[in-house]
Amino acid sequence: MQTSSDRHEYPAHWEADVVLRDGGTARVRPITVDDADRLVSFYEQVSDESKYYRFFAPYPRLSAKDVHRFTHHDFVDRVGLAATVGGEFIATVRYDRISADGRPASAPADEAEVAFLVQDAHQGRGVASALLEHIAAVARERGIRRFAAEVLPANNKMIKVFTDAGYTQKRSFEDGVVRLEFDLEPTDRSLAVQRAREQRAEARSVRRLLVPGSVAVVGVGRTPGGVGRSVLDNIRDAGFTGGLYAVNKAFPEGQKELDGVPAYRSVRDIEGPVDLAVVAVPVAHVPQVVTECGEHGVQGLVVVTAGYAESGPEGRERQRELVRHARTYGMRIIGPNAFGVINTAADVRLNASLAPEMPRPGRIGLFAQSGAIGIALLSRLHRRGGGVTGVTGVSTFVSSGNRADVSGNDVLQYWYDDPDTDVALMYLESIGNPRKFTRLARRTAAAKPLVVVQGAGSAPQGHAVRVTRLPHATVSALLRQAGVIRVETITELVDTGLLLARQPLPGGARVAIVGNSESLGLLTYDACLSEGLRPLAPLDLTTAATAADFHRALSDALADEACDAVVVTAIPAVGEGPAEDAALAEALRSAAETVPGKPVLVVHVELGGLAAALSAATSTAPRAVSRREDSQRSEERPPSAVQASEGVGLIPAYPAAERAVRALAEAVKYAQWRREAVDPGRVPEYEDIDEKGAAGLIGGLLARGQGLTLGVDETCELLGMYGVDVHRALPAPTPDAAAEATRTLGYPVALKATAPHLRHRADLGGVRLDLADEEQLRRAYAELGELFGRPEELRPVVQRMAPRGVDTVVRAVIDPAAGAVLSFGLAGAASQLLGDTAHRLIPVTDREAGSLVRSIRTAPLLFGWRGSTPVDTPALEELLLRVSRLVDDHPEVVAVTLEPVVVAALGLSVLGASVRLAPPPVRDDLGPRTLPVY
Repeated sequence: MQTSSDRHEYPAHWEADVVLRDGGTARVRPITVDDADRLVSFYEQVSDESKYYRFFAPYPRLSAKDVHRFTHHDFVDRVGLAATVGGEFIATVRYDRISADGRPASAPADEAEVAFLVQDAHQGRGVASALLEHIAAVARERGIRRFAAEVLPANNKMIKVFTDAGYTQKRSFEDGVVRLEFDLEPTDRSLAVQRAREQRAEARSVRRLLVPGSVAVVGVGRTPGGVGRSVLDNIRDAGFTGGLYAVNKAFPEGQKELDGVPAYRSVRDIEGPVDLAVVAVPVAHVPQVVTECGEHGVQGLVVVTAGYAESGPEGRERQRELVRHARTYGMRIIGPNAFGVINTAADVRLNASLAPEMPRPGRIGLFAQSGAIGIALLSRLHRRGGGVTGVTGVSTFVSSGNRADVSGNDVLQYWYDDPDTDVALMYLESIGNPRKFTRLARRTAAAKPLVVVQGAGSAPQGHAVRVTRLPHATVSALLRQAGVIRVETITELVDTGLLLARQPLPGGARVAIVGNSESLGLLTYDACLSEGLRPLAPLDLTTAATAADFHRALSDALADEACDAVVVTAIPAVGEGPAEDAALAEALRSAAETVPGKPVLVVHVELGGLAAALSAATSTAPRAVSRREDSQRSEERPPSAVQASEGVGLIPAYPAAERAVRALAEAVKYAQWRREAVDPGRVPEYEDIDEKGAAGLIGGLLARGQGLTLGVDETCELLGMYGVDVHRALPAPTPDAAAEATRTLGYPVALKATAPHLRHRADLGGVRLDLADEEQLRRAYAELGELFGRPEELRPVVQRMAPRGVDTVVRAVIDPAAGAVLSFGLAGAASQLLGDTAHRLIPVTDREAGSLVRSIRTAPLLFGWRGSTPVDTPALEELLLRVSRLVDDHPEVVAVTLEPVVVAALGLSVLGASVRLAPPPVRDDLGPRTLPVY
């Protein structure tokens, strides 16, 4: 640690774990005086060429003066960071603040020289790029706005690190040296580069876990049974294509194999490399296993051992130490308390889980935090019979258990460009980093459907997450805005996944209904109306309809340009057998081929052998579909599927109309989101915004304390810098003071009581409007006193009258979990009592501002409902955009409330405003890449 002579304490918040380009991890931390020996050892392992590139001359060893200079920092003007693996340095970076003439300097100088040195064995892993992100964030925190670097022309790798970073830069060549200068303010390009690197690195880190070349199961019992032995048997029986090893320190000396699998007493004894280790030993022995795996070069761990955070505070600390221990060696962890991982790819065939049977290969990726839900999903997807055909199988499956390290965000990064996954299904009991999840979900959903069930309660034991202050419904709405198909139950998860996996997206909400049951058709029609779809009148073919009749009706419906999707309802006729059922399945399949661009769904009542026919139609097919059941008796049977020929989608079949229609409605909403996502709008620039002035004001105000609610004058000044004009309310502690204030404002005015129990409660009589002269003002003042008490209890103010209009409320808040959120609703009962408030994630685009205004249920009041005058919604949208900009530009602004905002036919008036400031978070989702710490 640093000595007492240092100007600043050790900045522990700069410590971070990062994922490198190859999927391995490293720890970034400040260099301290205790690192002298590590620095010398690190330097000795660097090649002479790399040393020459760093110091521009032969520099075989560091002098004592060098070691002192490179390990003693003040963490303000001189900062050094190291990337470590196994506790040893693999790379270093430092900056020194300089003046305009290049001499050592202190603030307010805002430029620094930066230099890197990467151990040759770790070059090409993206270490320098990760360190640049972190040292740049540190520099910005310390008031440095620009880096300068001098590099030899032959040092192409380091030049590329700087030029590829995406910052605005200037390049010059002088005295045989390339000089690079670049601003540290993030740009769209630098953020895009950072996000792309993050995606590649995290995807590869998950790939190392899902596509290993070799697997060791540690904790394999010598006799059948037990967790370790079960996992070993499952890997072997699935036909894993790589190397497989059984490990148990209790194996007798000389034992070479176990049921044909090579056996070892320790991972260290395995001669070849081990990519993945499944850890199934008692919790007390896990640290030793992690050490052995790390020293052997294992790339990742699946820890099925329990006894961690789910068991209480001691277990939580044990879990944190497990993650720290594994990351020391550059390993990532799935678990602990995990169910396992599965990859059905033909060239992998990995079932490193407790699932006794390998799921059929397919195009659906599954992620479940809960092992119980994972078991249920896999068993339903695999089971045959009863209408479950197994037609749509699994590409990959991850059960994260306590999610101490690898989370749903990491798996999303992998699925994003995984060619074997078309649809992603996730069961999330909690979201550890919702801001990042929302960002990743938006990008993933633009490429492939993402269907999520999220638990509504608190996080389960073992899942340490930031607690949101937003209602569950609000979080769900924000996820939907990011393209997430948010469903409520596991049944809906699989029903929707089935449809999206094998049917095209609908072009709209118009639904044709054809079938041989009038009542079932009407039930489907009503279900469509309930889900916001636009059903056409059902076509009843009567119970006498043949397979040919179904074929003709479905073909006609698909050919109709007024139809976007077709739901076929079918009940088997009495006396029909397997032959008739197979004919119907073939008729539907062949008709669907005629117009492959529209989705087709089947609703069937299993009175005969239709489900068996549907199952038989697919049982010999190369692909399979299956779905889950519900607890209600009408939904006890999972959906089935009708196999189409190669290149044509499967037709999903559901045992209940509401299940089919609900899945279709989700597909319709998702398709609409996809169309709108092509042009999400833009965040407009306003020339009258004074961003620098606002930053200076905020900095000065925060210097008073850690957090504060601004006074009236400060609130008006800050909002005014962003073009938000607040109608000032002047205090009126006495009738004479009210009259004097009114002379400043001019008549007519409003007199308001601002005591907490009366604020924004016009219904209680604490407001007097349209006071045209001093006589009316004094009379109103006396009335308020008679009704509510003394002036000091009322806190009366006077305010000039605003044009009449619709009272609305605009809020922005920094939620600890969801991030910056902009909210809008009508003032009063609509938002307070009925919860009629809409939300968008900040920054808001112009299109999102328009949809925000229109998405509340009471929006018609803004657009001329029942003959009223429409209000100025463009002005309202501009106000929303300006508030969004304020919060996005200044993370210190943690809460803004504008209430009421009176929107008139022309223009609007902000009659009340409050702003709260707090120090910005040390790291946020716009900062350098880091792995979370739960």
